[in-house]
Amino acid sequence: MPRYFLEVSYKGDRYAGFQVQKNANTVQAEVEKALQVYFREPFILTGSSRTDTGVHALQNYFHFDFDSKKLHDWNKATYRLNAILPNDIVVKSIRVVQDKAHCRFDAKSRTYEYSIYQSKDPFLADRCYYYPYTLDLGLLNEAAGILMSYHDFGAFSKKNTQVKSHECILFESEWVLQGSRLIYRVSGNRFLRGMVRGLTGTMLKVGRKKTSIASFVNIIESRDPSLVDFSVDPHGLMLVGVTY
Repeated sequence: MPRYFLEVSYKGDRYAGFQVQKNANTVQAEVEKALQVYFREPFILTGSSRTDTGVHALQNYFHFDFDSKKLHDWNKATYRLNAILPNDIVVKSIRVVQDKAHCRFDAKSRTYEYSIYQSKDPFLADRCYYYPYTLDLGLLNEAAGILMSYHDFGAFSKKNTQVKSHECILFESEWVLQGSRLIYRVSGNRFLRGMVRGLTGTMLKVGRKKTSIASFVNIIESRDPSLVDFSVDPHGLMLVGVTY
């Protein structure tokens, strides 16, 4: 049976994350429901990159297997699904792939951005984290650059996860100014639960000169999540893209 990749974009404010859960509404649950309404049969999707409660995605993926005779017009299916879905979730494309393609395990990299703003702005409030403190951009980028030298990010993984390894390879790690936003952009082969928010919150302390560069290195090498600041709000985080 043919396999399809379904590309989605969403605002995560109203959802308890990406992956389906019991007793909570999620992005996956809404997409599965829309597919069932349109095709009149149940769907079980496999997701690419799990995002937590409140986190947004400009690009994320599901895959599913389906009878190609019922999905001969992808553009029509995309249009109809978007008419069924709530306004904060959009299907951007549906495309056929190789039968054994896997949207999670075949991903080469994932890119995230965490955005903050430092002057009150109601038009950024739902997509960026308000952080009205003086920051040293040079120190932020020094800390971001140091991360590229490490592969073990056990300190930046929230507890109660079932991963077998904390090894991640970062391809990009930098802070950039974009208009009124200060953005931490990071790309890697994989990310741990809470990792980007932990990196961001801890580096913001470096940028405020509350934590020294030497202490930041010690936190990385400690592999101790209790030393990491995970407290930055989820709505400042966005999964920008997944590459295959």
